[in-house]
Amino acid sequence: MDLDVLNMFVIAGGTLAIPILAFVASFLLWPSALIRIYYWYWRRALGMQVRYANYDDYQFCYSYRGRPGYRPSILMLHGFSAHKDMWLSIVKFLPKNLHLVCVDMPGHEGTTRSDLDDYSISGQAKRIHQFVECIKLNRRPFHLVGTSMGGNVAGVYAAQYPEDICSLTLICPAGLPSTTDNKFIKQLRELQESKRIDRIPLIPSTPEEMADMLKLCSYVRFKVPQQILQGLVDVRIPHNDFYRKLFLEIVDEKSRHSLHENMSKIKAPTQVIWGKQDQVLDVSGASVLASAIPDCHVYILENCGHSVVVERPRKTANLILEFLALLHSIDNNKKQA
Repeated sequence: MDLDVLNMFVIAGGTLAIPILAFVASFLLWPSALIRIYYWYWRRALGMQVRYANYDDYQFCYSYRGRPGYRPSILMLHGFSAHKDMWLSIVKFLPKNLHLVCVDMPGHEGTTRSDLDDYSISGQAKRIHQFVECIKLNRRPFHLVGTSMGGNVAGVYAAQYPEDICSLTLICPAGLPSTTDNKFIKQLRELQESKRIDRIPLIPSTPEEMADMLKLCSYVRFKVPQQILQGLVDVRIPHNDFYRKLFLEIVDEKSRHSLHENMSKIKAPTQVIWGKQDQVLDVSGASVLASAIPDCHVYILENCGHSVVVERPRKTANLILEFLALLHSIDNNKKQA
């Protein structure tokens, strides 16, 4: 074989081998880096851009796609210990011409974390209002979406800043009294009695605990490789002290039932989506909200747990779009009447 041809094959083989070896090394040695790359790639593929907004000395990190138009913008609030990228699975099924904004909640990911900040639910709602004003999202009323802890914050926000929003979607929201003692509630009660805050089920510190948390939050049993579990844990461990502080704050008497205390003040048309097999927050909360909010549309998803956004992203996206289309139709009929 000609030496030049041989060299060409060696160079081509080396060029292909380097990224493959880098991927394998990342998977085996630095799985957390692989997870960060995964989110970075997914954001780019879906056209989500990351930006920062400042309110005095406080910084918010958010991602967005599209521009404000004739349809309401959509602001999404993630749950406890998550981040803005958790919404990507739903963003995938939303039209690209919709203006979407996904913000890191106070203390999470790229948003400022301060020991002096108020992480109660009402405190977080105030911070989100500052963010909304920073990016001038409330020039026109927007649609607000929140899940779990973010659902609690979203409900309180809708009650406290009604002029900002035109409609509301709550996905398995926290902040409601539980009518049944499920496994998770019993675990929390035992932890409170024993004061073992290092054993909170939603704050894993080992791959095994991460697997247990996924089982708790999901009805669907995902087969997650050990290295990915390790990567998910590695990403979270540096933040676990903060998560413990935050968790104690949001289950404290001041915040535990914040949504329940504010739900009668919610005047915007509201959509409630809940997984029927939710083991974290009991699905009975949906009927509690329906009885208190005048224009409330409830959707219970069969064979679905607490992680609705992950388990049923297409269905959730479609429900949100159908809800917005219904409201648009009603609004048009009123104008024509």
